[in-house]
Amino acid sequence: MPRVLTQTFGVVGAILERNGKILLVKEAKEIAKGMWSHPAGWIDVGENPIEAVKREVKEETGFDFKPTHILGVYSLFKKNLKQKFGITPHPIKIIFIGKISDNKTGKLHNDVSETKLFTPEEIYQMDISTLRDMDIKKMVKDYFAGKSYPLDLLTHTEE
Repeated sequence: MPRVLTQTFGVVGAILERNGKILLVKEAKEIAKGMWSHPAGWIDVGENPIEAVKREVKEETGFDFKPTHILGVYSLFKKNLKQKFGITPHPIKIIFIGKISDNKTGKLHNDVSETKLFTPEEIYQMDISTLRDMDIKKMVKDYFAGKSYPLDLLTHTEE
């Protein structure tokens, strides 16, 4: 399905922690190629956001993901892309936390070239040339501050 960047759109993502480090993915697609990000992607039309984040984490990390909580809902207006690409995306991100499998059970999707664990301090030192979205720093701070909300904060209804 074509993606439209001329209006606000829904994204799901996850902050994945293992032994005090956060798992990030290296982008392989043109708009953010070579930059680090948390596993995230668009919610498909009709898709339950919880199922969407499970799919995105599996595609981008190879790990199975079981969401246990919502970290938060983040609004990111990316006005810095106007000059470079002629667009100003505005994703609304529902960010989950939870458990990943001990071992990878799948291979990386073609929009990710690698995964790597980073300390929070390494992430805080990244800038716009290495970190895809600066709101990831806020998410990492929120995670280590213990913020979380129950999954039932989110309801998905089909009519």
